[in-house]
Amino acid sequence: MTSDRPRYKSYDSPAGGWGAAAATAKVLLEQSVVTKGSRALLSMNQPGGFKCPSCAFPDATCTKKLEFCENGAKALAHEATRFRVTREFFARHSVTELMAQSDYWLEMQGRLTEPMRYDAATDHYVPVSWDDAFALIGDHLRALDSPHQAEFYTSGRTANETAFLYSVFVREYGTNNFPDCSNMCHEPTSRGLPHSIGVGKGTVVLDDFDRAEAIFLIGHNAGTNAPRMMTPLVEARKRGVPIVAVNPMPERALIKFTEPQDIVQMATFGSTDISSEFVHIRIGGDLALLKGMMKILFEREAAGEKLLDHDFIAEHTEGFAALKADIDAQAWPDLVAAAGIEEAQIRRCAEIYIRSNATIICYGMGVTQHQRGSELVQQIANLLLLKGNYGKPGAGISPIRGHSNVQGDRTVGIDEKPTPAYLDRLRDVFGFDPPRMHGHHAVEAVEAMVAGTARVFIGLGGNFVRAISDTDRSYEAMRKLDLTVGIATKLNRGHLVHGRDALILPVVARSERIETAAGEQFVTIEDSMSNVTASRGVLEPASPDLLPETEIVCRMAMATLPGSKVDWASYIDDYDLIRDKIAEVYPALYAGFSDRIKAPMGFHLDIPPRRRVWATPNGKANFLVIPGLAVNAPVTDTDMLRLATVRSHDQFNTTIYSYNDRYRGVYNDRMILFMNAEDIASRGLAAGTKVALETISDDGVRRRVDGLTIIDYPMSRGSVAGYYPELNPLLPLAHHDGISGCPAAKSIPVRVVAVAG
Repeated sequence: MTSDRPRYKSYDSPAGGWGAAAATAKVLLEQSVVTKGSRALLSMNQPGGFKCPSCAFPDATCTKKLEFCENGAKALAHEATRFRVTREFFARHSVTELMAQSDYWLEMQGRLTEPMRYDAATDHYVPVSWDDAFALIGDHLRALDSPHQAEFYTSGRTANETAFLYSVFVREYGTNNFPDCSNMCHEPTSRGLPHSIGVGKGTVVLDDFDRAEAIFLIGHNAGTNAPRMMTPLVEARKRGVPIVAVNPMPERALIKFTEPQDIVQMATFGSTDISSEFVHIRIGGDLALLKGMMKILFEREAAGEKLLDHDFIAEHTEGFAALKADIDAQAWPDLVAAAGIEEAQIRRCAEIYIRSNATIICYGMGVTQHQRGSELVQQIANLLLLKGNYGKPGAGISPIRGHSNVQGDRTVGIDEKPTPAYLDRLRDVFGFDPPRMHGHHAVEAVEAMVAGTARVFIGLGGNFVRAISDTDRSYEAMRKLDLTVGIATKLNRGHLVHGRDALILPVVARSERIETAAGEQFVTIEDSMSNVTASRGVLEPASPDLLPETEIVCRMAMATLPGSKVDWASYIDDYDLIRDKIAEVYPALYAGFSDRIKAPMGFHLDIPPRRRVWATPNGKANFLVIPGLAVNAPVTDTDMLRLATVRSHDQFNTTIYSYNDRYRGVYNDRMILFMNAEDIASRGLAAGTKVALETISDDGVRRRVDGLTIIDYPMSRGSVAGYYPELNPLLPLAHHDGISGCPAAKSIPVRVVAVAG
């Protein structure tokens, strides 16, 4: 950790603005890439350039020269860094020594430069040739008793072409074990929303923000997790569009924001008020808010007002009567108690929704990461259905996904529960019969490791073991494996918590050029609004010994499947051939892929609800009922608080850029517990004191994190927050959404334990 002492100081300035500009300049300087990084930023999210390696928010129509945000600049700077992790680095540091270092320290060592293999005799990683690395992978996979003993993880930074080939390779190998980063964030969208509207994706496009009459943001901190989203929000507020922000933490960017690209606003130190209504919900109170808003609509309809879109409901939906019966049965005192806000505020939110003829509801992991996250997503869909907010300009549902191609990976085959129709197409196109049995999602993959039924783990990007729940148990499980493979650009914890055999395989980054025997290649990315665009790197690869991730997948397949029916070698050089195969497997979505992708802004995948077409079994959009008001299992312990793990502003997923979180006023520290002043006082504690957190569970496992400093922060009463992944040890593996398996990281039942001295 930095030698600077921890500091805690409230941040009263607008988000964005000069603070964001200064942070961008600072990170380019820290990584010694001021000139190179600045040039590359001009190509990021531009036609002919590369897609941001950070969030999945879509690009504007390139009317701006600078289509990037502070966190995108940080991601690029750390990718383009001049620092290198070489064989000499690994010779100096044993794995045991590296394991003692922080995640931030590991990140700051720079780019991986050549393939490495773990040597158990010395506890060091040592160089290995690419041929020998692929041979080792093939030997391990062919030696398994069953293909289902291997787990194949995918990170959201994986491009469409690579993800598609990975899904083909693994299914030809014989399993659907595809634990994926989406399993840990928006899996409730993928699994819950199709039952409502027939697709597990959002229904809005960027232009809809220009036509919306009201925007709701539920459980999402746009200023940190999708900063480019702030531009359409600022523009909406300037037009007078009401924005309702629902969150247990009053995040700075949801209150006031200065757009760094607004020259006048920057010069005058101006800002824009973002939230017209901030709803300080308690953790898990979203369901009560949604039901309360629907109750008001039904009450006023009963009084004679015409508020619902009855024609839309009659023509396009089923289940209305059951939903109305459930909502009518809710009592106001129960709704208010569960939401943690006043009835008057619920009524104000409902009034904003009622007055709007076109409403967008955006949501993030504050919605999905609960034990009933999939059903909570369905309630958002219900509210929108009541006024026909699908298939018209300015309206729809908008999950704000995290990583830049996490949605695209699912579209092209990274799915542990593939449909029979997809498997049939795969068989017809490639000539092998893929496995039909459903595979493992992320939690199930760890459970298989714990049980000893998983023996190999291959991670196509990401930092799985640091991101997944129940850190101590997950570390122990990973170390039981025969082989772990980490395919990555940077060193991370997943390379140090490894199997008996272990490989680190370094890849060409998103911002770097891909050169093959057929010439320069590009990849494609699908953003969170279903736009598919090309990504062409502009920088030289960090080392001549890197391989593109697509070639790595092909060569793993060639080493594992010597009798393969797939012409893997051809796909190493010519990515158009991959796109042609994607079009064959997905003709409805990707017909003419290689030609359509030549358009400067790419193309938009068909989302049937935008046409008021519902790909559900009954051909209708469905109102779905979730009984009661609780989105998490009840806990009887009277000392219980609900913990939400959150990211700092200087962080993306498990990547830590610094120990600062300026919008929350935290500097040089990550061992923090954000806590309501009344909750602090009621426990006889004080801000600034050190405490421990313990998980309240009945599985007999003691989970505890020590050394947390209490920060007096305006959390909703009964709610606390702390940083991910440091608090992942408190999240039981079994504490997840029952439908999707998504870890319930926004609702961990904990107690605060005072520490003597």
